[in-house]
Amino acid sequence: MTIHETTIIRTLMRWLALFVLKCTGWKTEGDKPELDRYVVIAAPHTSNWDFIYTLCFAFIYKLKPQIMMKDAWFRWPLGPLFRWLGALPIDRTRSRNVVAQSIDMFQQRPQMALVVPPSGTRKRVQYWKTGFYHIACGADVPIALGFLDYDRKVGGFGPLFYPTGDIDRDMIAIREFYQPISGKFPLHESHVLVRSELKPPC
Repeated sequence: MTIHETTIIRTLMRWLALFVLKCTGWKTEGDKPELDRYVVIAAPHTSNWDFIYTLCFAFIYKLKPQIMMKDAWFRWPLGPLFRWLGALPIDRTRSRNVVAQSIDMFQQRPQMALVVPPSGTRKRVQYWKTGFYHIACGADVPIALGFLDYDRKVGGFGPLFYPTGDIDRDMIAIREFYQPISGKFPLHESHVLVRSELKPPC
């Protein structure tokens, strides 16, 4: 049982999350998807504060988020804590990659909201990692456009996005949603690009 499935703890954490957001001036925006299974984009990701606010919004929305983490982190004493928070171990030494393992987990679970930060790091990178897109396609689930906008101090969900299989066209649509959203450190924000859109230097 994860922390999000423990009724007493979940209720207490939700009230604590509401208190934190009230004190910091943050508000929610958008509705949690009324679906059992989907991938959640967590963007932009530029600060360690993103994790704190994301947890707060998860409790407020009564979301049971799950995030893939390297299995080495699940050793004692941190392992039980990460599992309690809903983290799932990924074996990066296996021949099958993280995308395939994530798709397998979707197929094994009737309910799953997998949170993926596509930049993969708080630092600025040249392009987003596309694992979230391939997981959604392979598991046949939509993508929820989750966000934290530090300029407006709002966080939550944009519209659901259903991938078509044309990643270049779909990324243009996703980019349009995230264009006006600002992270805590805008200079660390990564471009919403995939490898095929990158142009060689002149």
